[in-house]
Formats: sequence, structure tokens, C-alpha cells
Amino acid sequence: MTHFNEQGRARMVDVSGKESTVRIAVAETTITMLPSTLLAIKEGRIGKGDVLAVAQIAGIQGAKRTSDWIPMCHPLPLTGVNLVFSDNGTDRLYIEATVKTEGKTGVEMEALTAVSSAALTVYDMCKALQKDMVIGPTQLRSKSGGKSGDYVRGN
Repeated sequence: MTHFNEQGRARMVDVSGKESTVRIAVAETTITMLPSTLLAIKEGRIGKGDVLAVAQIAGIQGAKRTSDWIPMCHPLPLTGVNLVFSDNGTDRLYIEATVKTEGKTGVEMEALTAVSSAALTVYDMCKALQKDMVIGPTQLRSKSGGKSGDYVRGN
């Protein structure tokens, strides 16, 4: 088990012997809310400001700071982070993050952290309007690069 030391305690995996490759991960989440809350976001009527602009920055910052949040994650030099927001026109906001690096370990956790921090920011900015919003499911959609190869979530 590569995640445990000789005493059986957790350790950060040594990736120094791995080959650097281009790695890309895509994660997604949803926030279910009242149609009126989604409309207020789209029309810019949330008192705290432009919800999607702030959530975009939160998602990028979350990806960049993943190793500060998740104990065994390696700090990575990210080469790209992009978040895309869409909705179903009624009660769901969709958030997708694509994260890229060229390195020895993947960016799945960075993509998942990006959508999670963006979703939490949306919740925070809209909670005065609605407290019962639901975040999730949050999931990895795909990843490429590295020794384990490509992964695409089946629908």
C-alpha cells in the first residue's frame, strides 16, 4: 500500500520516480434551488454581488489551494483551470471544472475542489434568499494522463 509508511501510518506518496505527463481532469456538481433563486442569480439581483463571477474566482482559488485543504494532496503547478456554469432553466445550476497540469500526479482532487468551492460560494451568496439549496452530486467526469490512463464516467 503506497499510502502507508512502515509503521502503518498515512504518508504522502512519493511520486519522484513517475514520469511527467499532461494531466486533465473534469469534475461537476449541481446546486438545486428554487426557480426564483436561479432567476435572481441570472438577473444579478443577489445583494452580495455577481454570484457566478465570485464563484468562478472561488473555484479557481480552490483548485490552486487543494493541497492546503486535502492533507495528502501534492501541491501542483496548475497550467489551467476553467469553470463553466449552466442551468436547466428551472431549478438547477450546473458547475463544471476542467483542471490541467503537466506533472507526476493527477488533478482529480483539484477539479473536485474547484466545483465544490464554487458551489459553496453560490450557497453562501444566496443563503439569505434560500437556505434549503442542495449541493450535489459532486463527481469526477473524466481524467486523462498518467500511468493509470484515461477514465470517463459512464452515464
